[in-house]
Amino acid sequence: MQRLNVDDILKATGGTLLCGVGDFEISEITTDSRKAGANMLFVPICGENNDGHDYIASAFENGADVVITHKDIPTVVGKNIIRVKDTRIAFGDIARYYKAKYRLPTVAITGSVGKTTTKDMISAVLAMKYNTLKTQGNFNNDIGLPITVFRTTEKHEMAVLEMGMSHMGEINYLASIARPDVAVITNIGMSHIENLGSQENIYRSKMQICDFFEKDNLLVVNGDDKFLKRGCDKCRVITCGIENKNCDLVAENIQNLGIDGTKFTVNIDGENHEIYVKIPGVHNVYNALAAIAVGRHYDVPMTDIADGIREFLLTNMRMEIKRTGGIVIINDCYNASPDSMRAALKVLGDFQAKRRIAVLGDVFEMGAFAEKELYEVGAGIKNIDVLITVGDISKAIAEGAVSAGMESVFSMKTVDEAIGFLKKFIKDGDNILVKASRGMHFERITETLESR
Repeated sequence: MQRLNVDDILKATGGTLLCGVGDFEISEITTDSRKAGANMLFVPICGENNDGHDYIASAFENGADVVITHKDIPTVVGKNIIRVKDTRIAFGDIARYYKAKYRLPTVAITGSVGKTTTKDMISAVLAMKYNTLKTQGNFNNDIGLPITVFRTTEKHEMAVLEMGMSHMGEINYLASIARPDVAVITNIGMSHIENLGSQENIYRSKMQICDFFEKDNLLVVNGDDKFLKRGCDKCRVITCGIENKNCDLVAENIQNLGIDGTKFTVNIDGENHEIYVKIPGVHNVYNALAAIAVGRHYDVPMTDIADGIREFLLTNMRMEIKRTGGIVIINDCYNASPDSMRAALKVLGDFQAKRRIAVLGDVFEMGAFAEKELYEVGAGIKNIDVLITVGDISKAIAEGAVSAGMESVFSMKTVDEAIGFLKKFIKDGDNILVKASRGMHFERITETLESR
């Protein structure tokens, strides 16, 4: 983190200094009282289950020297306390101030599916030329994005920030903090449709990533997506596609290598370049095209772009391929949507194995759309030998699969029931896809399979 002091916090938040001195320097900002230390600012966040204000005393005991609060607390001699209207909003205000004070070229990524993988690819490409900061894990909301912003140091030359959302207006808020120079939208799917009501509203919400753009800014989009191919009038647009040959970047000669990934060529300035993506799934070609577009925008040589895509590291539990105990596990249990399930099932179906087994769990935030969408996921399953669903919502997948003629279909109520079943059912030579919304805690299933 670069230099901030108490006066900076007061300017950023419009807060009131209850005790302390304005020129006191802050070395780090945390929302976790357990990580508080000397010269640090502790920001107590009110969540669904916990109120960070309950841990202010603990933060002080651990060495924190500065605290913001929107509740009445006693002053403490030798400490700096700032009163604000809302600590959660103030946290974003401080991040916005910090980001503006230490201007850093920034790429922001959003989309219904694939944004984390795209973030990882883009970061790997830019890191071939620049010292690049990127969002860690899934820190892509109003708390996670500021945490990433505060990790910026004087050594960083580029930032790649992931932006997630579940309600209208959230992307606008995140964009107001990050003020990206380049934005990437991977696709418009069904994620969070329960809250947003329609894909059109999801599209409108994702497009808020461009709310602070001007004509010199760049938007990179999936040109095969029926919503995103509309483009944007306020800035430059680069389209990436496979099917739409009119896109600015088009993947040709795609070779599906199954478990070993995908190869394709892309024509840049009249010259064909071969790109290798080491993770399986043709859908990852779109992510690679976006990384190419961003890399070229920032003058990364094509040879380095290809190397970055080939060597990038994938965030944990995102299409991780694990060979263990005579089986192959596709660990994709960080999150799920109907579109990402279809893509993952296609990957499994392309593998060569004695049995291809899909273990699918509930998909959350689908509301009234869940039954129909998940039924269609099941009805569209191809080249899968066994389907196991876990939870109440995912039963619709099983029903769709049975209606399409699939015979080996099993439905479990709980993860524990599924674990017990799989311990007896799995054999050497099986390839197993494990996928569900994060709240299903399917990592317990992958851990069981790995210990087989």
